[in-house]
Amino acid sequence: MAAGSTVLPDWAIDRIRDEFTRPRLADQPLLPLLRLTIPDARPGMDARTRVSGKHLGAMARRAVILAELHPDALPTPPTGVHPDSVQHDDWPGFFHRAHQLLAGGGLLLIAARQQRTAGRLCDPLGALVAGARTAGFTYLQHIIVVHGHLHGDRIEATPPPGAPPGLVHSDLLAFATDQRH
Repeated sequence: MAAGSTVLPDWAIDRIRDEFTRPRLADQPLLPLLRLTIPDARPGMDARTRVSGKHLGAMARRAVILAELHPDALPTPPTGVHPDSVQHDDWPGFFHRAHQLLAGGGLLLIAARQQRTAGRLCDPLGALVAGARTAGFTYLQHIIVVHGHLHGDRIEATPPPGAPPGLVHSDLLAFATDQRH
């Protein structure tokens, strides 16, 4: 994975800023957006995770964390194990730390896409939802982000550079630290 590569297209990041960082009341400032690029799930993943965003010190109040999980960040299942059932020791820790960071209220957005392992399509969403819920998050929504643009009356695929053949979407999962969101 290239150092700056992400899961979501730029237009989706702009839309996330527009939709998810809006405050509850009109007179409040925009919520800070912390963007994490998670390249792998090996031990020490936190030390290699790139963080970008304005107001990084603003975590004392409500915030939005967007974690983009490159397919390489998902664990490779051992031989003979169904790829969708894999749980990795570092993911529960990640979700618990994110929940602690957002203790003042906020949203965790997880962007992921399927991967192919030994020729099989692996969908990480079930394990990610389970990990987030175990850490105390409330599951809010699953949004499909299409890698494409309108061309006349059809959508023309524009997969990210280096994407596997056939990749046409990513998944965005939304979680809250409480049910008032």
